[in-house]
Amino acid sequence: MSLTSAARYLAAGFLSVTVVAAGTIAAQPAPSLAGLWDAVVVVNDVEVPFPFEIADTGSSLAGSFFNGERRITSTAATRSSNHVLFRFDQYATTLDATLVNSELRGEYRRARGGPLSFRAVRKAANVAAAASGAPAIGGTWVVQARSNKGETAWRFIVRQEGDRVDATILRVDGDTGTLSGSWRDGAFVLSHFSGARPLLLEVTPNSDGTLALSQNRQPPLLAAREAERASARVGTPTDPALHTRLKDAAEPLRFSFPNLDGQIVSNTDAQFQGKVVLVNISGSWCPNCHDEAPFLAALDKKYRGKGLEIVTLSFEEADQLADPVRLKAFIATYGLEYTVLLPGEPDQLNEKVPQAENLNAFPTTFLLGRDGRVRAVHAGFPSPGSGAFYTKAEQDITTQVERLLAEPARSR
Repeated sequence: MSLTSAARYLAAGFLSVTVVAAGTIAAQPAPSLAGLWDAVVVVNDVEVPFPFEIADTGSSLAGSFFNGERRITSTAATRSSNHVLFRFDQYATTLDATLVNSELRGEYRRARGGPLSFRAVRKAANVAAAASGAPAIGGTWVVQARSNKGETAWRFIVRQEGDRVDATILRVDGDTGTLSGSWRDGAFVLSHFSGARPLLLEVTPNSDGTLALSQNRQPPLLAAREAERASARVGTPTDPALHTRLKDAAEPLRFSFPNLDGQIVSNTDAQFQGKVVLVNISGSWCPNCHDEAPFLAALDKKYRGKGLEIVTLSFEEADQLADPVRLKAFIATYGLEYTVLLPGEPDQLNEKVPQAENLNAFPTTFLLGRDGRVRAVHAGFPSPGSGAFYTKAEQDITTQVERLLAEPARSR
């Protein structure tokens, strides 16, 4: 075959190579992956759709999940031809996928739990108009709880614009992240995946004005508007300020654990004397702790110079205690500059913090006065998807910090 004939043959698309000089050929560059993708992970045979975005500069890649308006972006990425691997060190997870006929296929590998099957196609440029006739469900609902924390009810918080809905289920330890979706075939179909908390939620209106909520195709839970009498038969959501308490409120809260350099840090150290101390129970594996971290970082920057010390007790799995790669990425992601300690593994929480009763929510925040005694406890932390409840959680903790800072120093 002559060179001219070969060039025509290549141009016709029968070979993925390009003539670059007389007598030589080179592989065509791999197609760009940049843009928005409609992605799906499979959890216990349930498909959970979510948006995923790839930034591709040609020399570097970055992949991003979303939690409402917040991005969760990869910390590293590698690509070889049609294969791509995104690393999310802040979650200790990877997304491993191959481009096959314009579809990304692979799996999302987690530190906690088995891998999730993954696939994605490019987001369609023209989206069909949503079905009309969606009922109005915007507002706050009380929903039956299936909880191992003693809860009888959760809140279902909905923002609606026409047929489109953003919502979240708020529990005592935090929420599900922002679920998004629309009305179709007699139900609202919502979903969420931010690299954590994969959830498909189907919301079906009942004839009596209540809702049936099915999570990942499980049996439905009843929900009633919080302002209506029907909500009384559903239950009462737990007050996060009353969920956890101290066995003896007259005793200072004690801690003595290693930091990431192996040095023991204790509540009796000079840096805490005469200070207001916020002791935060956390773990870098915990999605709701990721929701709380930006708030704590901002609180630290605003009040550290006025007498506030923040200490996080980060409960991690055994491999992370030995080499806290994920925790270090968590600290870097949110720019945390306050003290972080490593008390032990998550199931050792009550052993390591024995002064507390009903301590079972990650995160939990203890606020200590200048005398070292606990003045307030706040279980859990909501994401921005919880709207006014997120704002209230920030305001409540901030107000308590300011009140404690205004008090005179007391001897311990």
